[in-house]
Amino acid sequence: MEDEPTRRRTAPPETAYDRWQRSEGIPVCQGAYVADMYSLEVKPWARTGQQGAFINLAGQQHDDAYVLEIAPGAQTEVMHHLFEAAIYVLEGRGATTVWQPGTAKQTVEWHKGSVFSPPLNCFYQHFNLDGQKAARMFAVTNAPMMINILRDPGFVFNVDHVFDERFAGEEDYFTRPDQRLGRNAWATNFIPDIRTFGLDSAVNRGANGFLTTFSLSNNSMAAHCSEFPPGTYKKAHRHGVGAHVVILSGQGYSLLWNEGAERQKVDWSDGSVLSPREQEYHQHFSTGPTSARYLALRLGLLDSRRWGGGDVPTHQIEYEEEDPAIYQQYERECGKNGAEVVLDRPKYGRR
Repeated sequence: MEDEPTRRRTAPPETAYDRWQRSEGIPVCQGAYVADMYSLEVKPWARTGQQGAFINLAGQQHDDAYVLEIAPGAQTEVMHHLFEAAIYVLEGRGATTVWQPGTAKQTVEWHKGSVFSPPLNCFYQHFNLDGQKAARMFAVTNAPMMINILRDPGFVFNVDHVFDERFAGEEDYFTRPDQRLGRNAWATNFIPDIRTFGLDSAVNRGANGFLTTFSLSNNSMAAHCSEFPPGTYKKAHRHGVGAHVVILSGQGYSLLWNEGAERQKVDWSDGSVLSPREQEYHQHFSTGPTSARYLALRLGLLDSRRWGGGDVPTHQIEYEEEDPAIYQQYERECGKNGAEVVLDRPKYGRR
């Protein structure tokens, strides 16, 4: 019998998702973060007819991500799959057409900062409307769960069922008014520019910041956007795995750590993406001259229309309870950038 240390070193068995991903033949980025998705290496991706790269962060197969690059004036192949995909446009301008069998095609035009999600199992196709510059999209999907559960990618990409409760060819699908779900929560099918969307106050998350959650296309996946001022940082918290935090603006860093372990520092700016592991504490710090804003795309609750999606911390560390070394490190980092620390030093209590 193998001893316990030997068993811990054994690699996990290959999954159906692993095999499918390898067959796609494009680069795979792993780890905790990608520093710059604008310059991320992409290679020809036959399934899309364009170029792409997978992003598998946080050592998990609940959800995944990819970067898709569409050449100037080009379009993707028609796409169709039994999993959700939430898309953020990194750069470029274009349009996406969606349809179901027997329905008219609906088209939405997008540009840098747009957020949308093709309805579940619909047919859709992306078009780059700029004849001079490539367009790049970042998408988070729950493909790993679907492929691992069914263990048949052919079914996932070819099943014909129409989820007409989610999309029945409505002419106003991408233009209907957003629906307020409650405090800090909206239901929408298209966000023209998440970088300028008016967010709701969320002082409980620290830094006198803002946070709004979104239900996209009646998905079970969730999205939320947060912004906090220069010279401040958010409170540390942890939750389930799968959040892909895309930096929209600002400059700073995040700390990632498990309780009792050393903290990992991840520097970020516009175009970075990071993802904490299951129940791994993470904390975001702004060190630049402007506010920092990020978009988190992740798995959500089963009915995001009711709850609005977003991350629900299982534990949050209040400023007064954090390690004093965190504030000291923040002072040093701001000093390197000539930034003024606005957040008052916490009055440390019990930890």
